[in-house]
Amino acid sequence: MLEYYNYIKSLHLIFVITWFAGLFYIPRLFVYQIEASQKPSPEKEILGTQLKLMAKRLWFIISWPSAILATLFAIWLLILMPGWLEQSWMHVKLGFVVLLFMYHLKCHQIYKQLQQDIVKWSSNQMRMWNEGSTLILFAVIFLVIVRDAVNWIYGVIGIVSLSVALMFGIKLYKRIRDKNPNA
Repeated sequence: MLEYYNYIKSLHLIFVITWFAGLFYIPRLFVYQIEASQKPSPEKEILGTQLKLMAKRLWFIISWPSAILATLFAIWLLILMPGWLEQSWMHVKLGFVVLLFMYHLKCHQIYKQLQQDIVKWSSNQMRMWNEGSTLILFAVIFLVIVRDAVNWIYGVIGIVSLSVALMFGIKLYKRIRDKNPNA
């Protein structure tokens, strides 16, 4: 079965990438849905209907299937390489995977609310929420690639610094957008 390891790993990575693509884009669609809900009729209804359809297709044709397939291939890899479960970096990675699933499930909850025209987030809050998957991606990629080569303290400082930079970027974008609504 080990002769198939590289194929299984490749499929796992492909579905992780498509899963993240969905998780990067779905909050953007949420931002657009929230902003469309504040527009006057008939623009509100036209945009709302189209954005709901786009979100539904993205969520159920790309995001959910990719999450499930990435997970199945990951389990298969762990069956082939059970020694990984004894390594501390894998424990931390699996912790981030749990966090990623929590993020995914929260996105699903937001998706269902917006499909019913229930808006509980501002577009700016959703822009900040959108960065959650980016932070998880950075953490997992660096963890897997460098494993024990980098001190954990530097890793934590790096993720916190990235978070601050992302939040600063969002605030800066909001300020620019407020001055020029067409930006």
